[in-house]
Amino acid sequence: MRRFWRFLVGLPVALALAAALGTLVPRPLWPAGAAGEGSRRILVLSNPIHTDIAIPVDEEVRRRFHFLTDAGIPADVPEVRYIVFGWGGRAFYLETPTWSELKAVPVLKALTLDASVMHVDVAGAISEPHPDVAGFDIDDDRFSALLDYIAASFRQGPNGPMAIDNTGYSRFDRFYEANGHFNALVGCNTWTAAALRTAGLRTGWWNPLPVSLGWSMRLYD
Repeated sequence: MRRFWRFLVGLPVALALAAALGTLVPRPLWPAGAAGEGSRRILVLSNPIHTDIAIPVDEEVRRRFHFLTDAGIPADVPEVRYIVFGWGGRAFYLETPTWSELKAVPVLKALTLDASVMHVDVAGAISEPHPDVAGFDIDDDRFSALLDYIAASFRQGPNGPMAIDNTGYSRFDRFYEANGHFNALVGCNTWTAAALRTAGLRTGWWNPLPVSLGWSMRLYD
């Protein structure tokens, strides 16, 4: 019994230490090239528990993600300046459109193991500077690599990415089946961090929360 209580006491300490080290130790350890260069400005959008990546829209991006307009996402209208991508747990994403609708089962699945989905939304102009917005300039090659990473996160069916019927928080967003499984240790923010590393940026070694990802990006980019 004493071992059990020691485990319970030690677990939060171990997680806090891992989160601190995950923020302070950069990944990769050495920069691959000069940061902050390039004409493609991507944005990371944050709330207290989740991050998304906002991709600036041009004809290349519209062609790459043409399947979005087929699902009713108006990525082709002139007012749309960004397509916003996020990866996350299926139950929590689909069943918790607002905090007032928080339920026990989605939370339990998010803390243990769940299937994953991609959430796609669109946005007009996004103001900078803003506490919940971080912008990064990358070159064309890194931008293309980032698009590859995002596209590879969509699970493919016989006709391409698999939209989930009758899902979305508004008229202009949709959910899609995604590759990979979600849990508390490998979640939405570690997906964002991996995407940013694909784009040539540096993150912390392990960033389970938006705040730790934000701190690490400010340290190393």
